Amino acid sequence: MSTAVLTRARPARKSLPRRPQRLTPAAAAILLGILAIAVASAFPLAWMVLTSLKTPQETMQVPPVWLPAAPSLDAYGAVAGVVNLGRSMLNSAIIALMTTSAIIVTSLMAGYGFAKYRFRHRDALFAVLIATMFLPPIVTLIPLYRIVGTLGLNASLAGVVVPNLANAFGIFLMRQFIKGVPDELIEAARLDGASELRIVFQIVAPAVIPAIAALTLFAFVYHWNSYLWPLTVLQGNTDAYPIVISLSRLLSYNRGAMNTGLVMAGATLAVLPPVLLFVLLQRFFVDSVVASGVKG
Repeated sequence: MSTAVLTRARPARKSLPRRPQRLTPAAAAILLGILAIAVASAFPLAWMVLTSLKTPQETMQVPPVWLPAAPSLDAYGAVAGVVNLGRSMLNSAIIALMTTSAIIVTSLMAGYGFAKYRFRHRDALFAVLIATMFLPPIVTLIPLYRIVGTLGLNASLAGVVVPNLANAFGIFLMRQFIKGVPDELIEAARLDGASELRIVFQIVAPAVIPAIAALTLFAFVYHWNSYLWPLTVLQGNTDAYPIVISLSRLLSYNRGAMNTGLVMAGATLAVLPPVLLFVLLQRFFVDSVVASGVKG
């Protein structure tokens, strides 16, 4: 004889509305400090853009005018008359894109080797690699210049790019992230007959996309803004000058602060590509920072 078990439905508990948490004085002070730092960091960029829209009279006015009365793009058009803007931007793009692409590839491969292979003196070699990160760039400037001269790459974009095809920081970053990729995943790919190159670029690389995005941003911004090394190698070859060096002509052209808006317009154009790249890679960059913090 079957017995029916009657269950009484329990009344659903009403969720109590959460009270908004009040900020403690310490938390409020921290938030105000962060806000002050953010405003102070963004102020030079905002001032640069606003000044590029002012007339020459407004740029010289004392006390300074914060907002232009009639924003004008005349300064942007005048920049092209002083420097070869298109050619300089193209040179910077070639240098930044080629070096960044090479750094991503070499860092992935070397980082994979340091993270997943065991060989003699691996840790000692990695320690030497890390030690090179502490060398000031000026220390290696003359040896690199001699090497580039021996290869016959002086006064060319190739001479700027070739010494920067690999990066110790990139290898270190990739090694740290690739160590978190499960060994079982790599072993399964090997059992399926995948080559090591295929494992690196089709198995490991998708697993460390946030690190690749962060390294892409760091490398692109660094080599886009590089000044001393291109100036040393190019040796007056103005046709190969990147935008950062070409902007120095605007400073000499700015006599008596009459063309401050011209200088600011050129600087605004120069920072646009790195800013746009950061906007595109912002989500991956934040993910990489969070992941590195979780890994400790």
